[in-house]
Amino acid sequence: MDAFISKQDRHRGDGDHNVQKMRRISNVSWLASKRQVHKTLKNRVNGKIWKQEEDDDDDDEWSLPTRTKNSSKKVKLTPAFEFSKGNGIPKKRLNKRSSFVVVDLEGDSEDEVLEQACIMNIRARKRARTSDSEAVKRNHMYTRLENGDFANASLGTSSSSPSSASDMKSNGSSSRTRTMRNLKQAKIEARPKCHQCMKNERKIVVPCKKCKSKIYCVQCIKQWYPQMTEEEIAEQCPYCRRNCNCNACLHSSGLIKVYIKRDITDSEKIQHLKYLIKSLLPFLEQICEEQTQEMQIEASIQGSSPEIAENFCNNDERVYCNHCATSIVDLHRSCPKCAYELCLSCCHEIREGSLSSRAEMKFRYVDRGSDYMHGGDPLPCDFENAEDQGEPTVVLWNANDDGSISCAPKEMGGCGDCVLELKRILQMGCISELKKKARDLVGFDTERADSMCNNSEAGREMLRSAASREGSKDNYLYCPAMNDIQEVEELFHFQKHWVKGEPVIVRDALEVTTHLSWEPMVMWRALCENVDRETRANMSEVKAIDCLSSCEVEISTIQFFKGYTEGRRYENFWPEMLKLKDWPPSDKFEDLLPRHCDEFISALPFQEYSDPKAGILNLAVKFPPDLLKPDMGPKTYIAYGTTEELGRGDSVTKLHCDMSDAVNILTHTAEVALSEEQQTAIQQLKRKHLAQDEKERLEQDKLDHHSIEQLGDCSGSWKEMGVSKIIETEKQPSQISEQLELSHNQPRGATLPGLPSEGETDNMCGALWDIFRRKDVSKLEEYLRKHSMEFRHTYCSPVKQVVHPIHDQCFYLTSKHKKKLKEEFGIEPWTFEQRIGEAIFIPAGCPHQVRNLKSCTKVAVDFVSPENVQECLLQIKKMIIYAIAEAIKDLEELIQ
Repeated sequence: MDAFISKQDRHRGDGDHNVQKMRRISNVSWLASKRQVHKTLKNRVNGKIWKQEEDDDDDDEWSLPTRTKNSSKKVKLTPAFEFSKGNGIPKKRLNKRSSFVVVDLEGDSEDEVLEQACIMNIRARKRARTSDSEAVKRNHMYTRLENGDFANASLGTSSSSPSSASDMKSNGSSSRTRTMRNLKQAKIEARPKCHQCMKNERKIVVPCKKCKSKIYCVQCIKQWYPQMTEEEIAEQCPYCRRNCNCNACLHSSGLIKVYIKRDITDSEKIQHLKYLIKSLLPFLEQICEEQTQEMQIEASIQGSSPEIAENFCNNDERVYCNHCATSIVDLHRSCPKCAYELCLSCCHEIREGSLSSRAEMKFRYVDRGSDYMHGGDPLPCDFENAEDQGEPTVVLWNANDDGSISCAPKEMGGCGDCVLELKRILQMGCISELKKKARDLVGFDTERADSMCNNSEAGREMLRSAASREGSKDNYLYCPAMNDIQEVEELFHFQKHWVKGEPVIVRDALEVTTHLSWEPMVMWRALCENVDRETRANMSEVKAIDCLSSCEVEISTIQFFKGYTEGRRYENFWPEMLKLKDWPPSDKFEDLLPRHCDEFISALPFQEYSDPKAGILNLAVKFPPDLLKPDMGPKTYIAYGTTEELGRGDSVTKLHCDMSDAVNILTHTAEVALSEEQQTAIQQLKRKHLAQDEKERLEQDKLDHHSIEQLGDCSGSWKEMGVSKIIETEKQPSQISEQLELSHNQPRGATLPGLPSEGETDNMCGALWDIFRRKDVSKLEEYLRKHSMEFRHTYCSPVKQVVHPIHDQCFYLTSKHKKKLKEEFGIEPWTFEQRIGEAIFIPAGCPHQVRNLKSCTKVAVDFVSPENVQECLLQIKKMIIYAIAEAIKDLEELIQ
């Protein structure tokens, strides 16, 4: 028993010795921490510590800038943290050029470092007490041992005593390591987060003096706000400026006021609504007259007053004419067997025997190889489009003697068996009622008061030279600045030019916005964060148009946007021009890019017309909310570009007519410089292109001459003259080089109005526009048909078939063709360059084309104005009826 007590006392003594040893270790740690604190403070006083080092030892010296209850949450910066005096102020780096403050989050005050050292000491003492308690518990364990187990127990105790001390020592060391690691992690988590990237490990950040809550790290400023300096960020951060492009802000709508224009008074609203009704009333009367005539024909067919059956149509459905594809709004004829639908206009043409053909582009071009597109020889092919070479078959479709019309023949999509029945969609007599209400409100005088606007009224600074037609008064375009159009008088100026079918240019449209970044990578980042995982995976690649082959190509989205800023080229150094059309690929622009949508709408000039949501003179917004509406945009167009006109493979939008009015804003550009080696290669390839053009033209002339001989319509003298003409037209290589030199050295500013002069440089220009007048359309079409073989389309093949010269969208008139067009037909377009921030209003019915001088990002939206409604092709009759009905309702409320 004495031996047992002695053994127990010896064990207790060992435990006390371990406790004392642990306390000595804790005191040594406290002294080391204190020395380290004074060493750190001394170094900071001497200015040796300004920035956090990369090694772990220095990381351990970082301390919390402010105290928070939960260090894992984002720390809200207080005025004391940023700019006030006292303890806990982080180190501040003063820019020599200004007084803005860049906060170095590595600075610690003396109190904070001492506080952290005390916390470490308390935790170490707590662990020592815990170890002491565990040692006492192990000693009490021996009192519960039986005598038979004493030897083994005492042996185990005596053998474990040295190891217990060793374990306690290692546990204390590992605990301190964990403490230091946890403290380091707590420091990192407690750092304030950058509002842009939401990361808190950034070392240098710039706090905002205005909101005193947002900070931006230097890395994000350089990457996403290159146009802003750190001083500007400190004075007012992007969030305060409402142009923050972080993911959270880009997915938010309503952050800015999209209606920048002054509030419209009730008096102005009444004036606008009356103007709208007066403008549309003649078209409503025409619809009424057309329906009355068809009702009379139906009465003569049935021999009594007809009962018109209703054609039920859901709100999310549209009824189209099967022949002309026009939207049907009310009365139409329908086949009871095959549901073939025919509009009243086509019914009238059938009865008159003048049904317009439904021609379609059926010609398919053959890929002759990459070498051919660059001026080389084509790949061998037996035929180009054999199945479509034959003439289209003519199918007769006539009305019956009593005026009834049978269903279209099977060749035209019908059954050809039944007589078409007259059907209605709206209530009987509702259009006649609508016409009566409109007349009562605005009177019977439907003539518009067109007090023409002289160019002298607008002022020289609001005009831009765009043409040099002799004896013409429309060579200058109305071109006001955005800040100059806020008064109601400028809207009248716009209307007076707009009603004549003239384009309008508004300068500095982006100056009134928050300057949100329109860089394509910013938009793409926002787009990827706003869709589901499957859609995001599908967006890793995009379908772009290769401007050389006019074909779709698939390319990585990252590679496309890299080429936007750095350029792409083929193996032979010819620039590769790619473009994205209608991007993002959805009609929900405002859902996918809500912040950019708000920014774009806020930049729209003359929002009475252009606003896609609430434009009082925009017919497209008058649709009832439950009806299926046409997609009017906005849409984004992103394309590469180069200043030099290549002649083949240029980044262009080919000649076409929009289906309605449109406004297009250039929001971003990027210039890609060509190396001397690439420029030399381009000139050599241009010579090959010209030689190929001449060779194919001569071959085509010989084919045409051979066809004339087979017809027997030419005499011997005519044959000789034809051959001599062919010989005369053949050019030598020296002549081709001379033509190339003339084209290359053509002074842009001297020959093309609206462009900078020879010595003038304009870094803001991004796109070259050509817009033709409506009255010149017939001559333009004649020129294109005459010279169609001189143009190249798919796979750089000559244009072989022309159905509609403008709507086919296979022509782009180079400077050479525009010069020839003026010489032969005496017409020329309005030609001007679009600068960043300029909004171009394009009237419906005006053919136009665009060439990108740089990599460009444009955003466009369609609208339907009452002045150009007769030129639009988008459900016009339906728009007229609903627009007048809505205008009458609003006008009655305002008058009452």
